[in-house]
Amino acid sequence: MASIDLPKPDFARNMTLIGHSDIGGRGDGLQLMVHRGHAYVAHPWSQGFSIVDVRDPKNPATVNYVPAPANSWNIHLQTHDDLLLVINALDLFADVETFTDEKAYYTQSVGETVASKKRERAWTAGMSVFDISVPDRPRKIGQLDVEGVGFHRLWYVGGRYAYASALLDGFTDYIFVTIDMADPTRPELVGQWWLPGMNRAAGETPDWGDGKRYALHHALVHGDTAYACWRDGGLTLLDIKDHSAPKLIRHHNWCPPYGGGTHSPLPLPGRDLLVVADEAVLDNEEDGRKHTWIFDIRVPENPISISTFPIPAEIDYAKKGGHFGPHNLHENRPGSFVSETLIFATWQNAGIRAFDISDPYHPVETGALVPAAPTTMTDRRPGRPKVIQSADVFVDANGLIYATDYNAGLEIIEYGG
Repeated sequence: MASIDLPKPDFARNMTLIGHSDIGGRGDGLQLMVHRGHAYVAHPWSQGFSIVDVRDPKNPATVNYVPAPANSWNIHLQTHDDLLLVINALDLFADVETFTDEKAYYTQSVGETVASKKRERAWTAGMSVFDISVPDRPRKIGQLDVEGVGFHRLWYVGGRYAYASALLDGFTDYIFVTIDMADPTRPELVGQWWLPGMNRAAGETPDWGDGKRYALHHALVHGDTAYACWRDGGLTLLDIKDHSAPKLIRHHNWCPPYGGGTHSPLPLPGRDLLVVADEAVLDNEEDGRKHTWIFDIRVPENPISISTFPIPAEIDYAKKGGHFGPHNLHENRPGSFVSETLIFATWQNAGIRAFDISDPYHPVETGALVPAAPTTMTDRRPGRPKVIQSADVFVDANGLIYATDYNAGLEIIEYGG
């Protein structure tokens, strides 16, 4: 019945597409959370976020859309209990003149690019807090405003503190900040940490040269440690016992010789391992072959890379068009599917992948699904190829996989085990 209308995947092994949604005509998805039978999908080009009822995963139904504030985007979000946290930032891709060429976004300090435009501040920067006790009817209850471009990505799994990447006035790009959520109606910024050279307002000078972007993508937190990925700035482990004053445990960067883009961390605390994905950010591997690394972090002050995930190779994905390489990892959030041996990842034009890392020295791919190309393009940047670019992945407690694409909507996938 419903399956007759499903777009036929380009490739599938040990994964089956069981549901699909065009998200009410807003097919561009970035981060998503599945919470109480509803998928909350952040949009990069449609602005705002949508809510899709996925209680019947074979027949997902879009039930709400919440627009972003003027000139702003809401590309990342988090859910926990009755709270939904949504980032607010300047809609960078709306500025066609500045960021039409992807290289301008991925190889320059965004703070300095935006500051050079001397634009009037006409956007919302920071974070909004919604009550989602009624899952399809978010009710805004709080807001944190900052001076600057705004937030990029959040981490919040309950408790007193949330964590974000924030581009604040005076900094070259996004830094690590801690947020006190004791009163969700009045969240407060309490701590900051940045790589040396990023605080222009304090007289610091970048030393990483042209063509690189040192910027926090996001951090995941376990215990008193934040595992933070800084694009071309590599990886930091931060001690956050004092949330007002994070301290560096270790900074480790492998760019060069590798091509940077360090994007997604996944600590596996029961095994003293850390998975780190380097994002492919340019078409046709122009930024080099990107990897997902496994680090041994038994000694946090000395993380050691012990292996990389196998590279999808059913076809020559580097020649397919668009980005080929890692993007996001399923993050083992409380209440979702949690495993320290089975890792789910998006690989952009190579779709969604599952990896068994029971032997961390020899990761093995155990499933894959490459969704069909989008039928319409929501991405407004000129000349973007009409290929799948799987963006984010979330696996629910029952093992169902949910994945977004920049244009092709929401996929719901069964893993064969």
